[in-house]
Amino acid sequence: MNAQYKTILLTLLTLSMLTIAVVELSGVSRTAIFNKFKGEDDHPAHEKVIIPDIPKTTIAFDHTEYDFGTITEGDKVTHTYTFTNTGKHPLVIVKTKASCGCTVPSFSKEPVLPGEKGTISVLFNSTKRVGHQQKSVMIYSNAQSEAISVSFKAHVVSGEKTKSSSSL
Repeated sequence: MNAQYKTILLTLLTLSMLTIAVVELSGVSRTAIFNKFKGEDDHPAHEKVIIPDIPKTTIAFDHTEYDFGTITEGDKVTHTYTFTNTGKHPLVIVKTKASCGCTVPSFSKEPVLPGEKGTISVLFNSTKRVGHQQKSVMIYSNAQSEAISVSFKAHVVSGEKTKSSSSL
C-alpha cells in the first residue's frame, strides 16, 4: 500500500471515530445521555440497596409463600409474614420492595433482637387485577442473605361475575 492510500484510510477512520463520539456525547443518540450518566446497575430494576455496616445475623420465616385463594376484584387483603431473628446480633430491616404498585409492604423500623420475632405486613389491592396474580416482596436486611423474597398468590374474580352467579 502506498503512503497516500494509508493516509486517506487513517483520516477516514479518525473522522468516523470523531463523528461517533460527537453523536454519543451530544445526545443525538437515543441512549447517549442514559449511557453517559447511568450504569447498568443504576437502572431502577437493578436498584442497589445499601445495607449498613453492622454485624450479620440470621433470619427464619415461618413461611415465605401465601395463598389468598379466590378474592373479588377491588378487595384489599393483607397478610402478615412472621420471622425470627435466629442469629446473635440485632436484625435490622433496611427496606422492602414490592414487585408491583398494587402491593404495599410495611415493617417496623426497630431492630429485632436475637431470639425475638418480627413481622412484615403486605397489603394487596386487587383493583383491575382480574385473573391469577403472583406477587413478591424483597426484604433487605443485615441477615446473611441480604435480600430475601416472600410471595403470595391470589385468584381475582370480577365482582360482576360473582354477583350474576349468586343471583341464579
